[in-house]
Amino acid sequence: DIPVHTPESVNSPDWIARIRSWAPDLILSFYYRSMIHEDILAVPRLGAFNMHGSLLPKYRGRAPINWAVLHGEKETGVTLHHMVKRADAGDIVDQEAVPVGTEDTARDVFSKCVRAGRVVLERQLDALTAGTAPRHRQDESQATYFGGRRPEDGRIDWTASAESIYNLIRAVTNPYPGAFTDVDGKRMFIWWAKPAVGPAGSPGQVLSVDPLIVSTGSGSIEVVNFEWDDEDSHELMIGQVLGM
Repeated sequence: DIPVHTPESVNSPDWIARIRSWAPDLILSFYYRSMIHEDILAVPRLGAFNMHGSLLPKYRGRAPINWAVLHGEKETGVTLHHMVKRADAGDIVDQEAVPVGTEDTARDVFSKCVRAGRVVLERQLDALTAGTAPRHRQDESQATYFGGRRPEDGRIDWTASAESIYNLIRAVTNPYPGAFTDVDGKRMFIWWAKPAVGPAGSPGQVLSVDPLIVSTGSGSIEVVNFEWDDEDSHELMIGQVLGM
């Protein structure tokens, strides 16, 4: 019997007024994709707090877990912090780190972060409801910020290293839009791959069809799972160059 609302904009004047009328003691934000206006943040007497999917001050902004996997991070986590006007810049209440395995996808890491978020909430709930939540100022010199990602950002640059391409695939594979390359005007989505061992050729060159191995700017990639954007099959030839 908990009411749920999905306003187009929580920052509209009528919604700000409605939230004020509720007089909430506490506001919690979990992976909410819009900035919350200061007029709302000032309403709750115990404060407004956000759970962010990184170890702040690193990876402020949108899609922090995807960006961490794309950059090959070995560790990330969650941060519960006081909300302020600037995105993810408020004082830290608590953090919980999670490991990022070499074969983890962004979805795998997201699941780890969900569990870590529960740990943080269990640890801090009494302090939050008592109005005694800790405050640890973020080190601005260590802050990094990343924007949202678009499906087009999944395009593979075959001049990049095999490791970088592998990390991109891990970062945007299902349930995200996926990494892709174009072959003779047809789009191939690569859902899983792994760095390959052996000699390389020019970037994007198909070195083997079975298994499907493609050369990169440094090393090569074995494509394990892929599909075409339409139902038509498309034959790959050794020596063909992808997405170039």
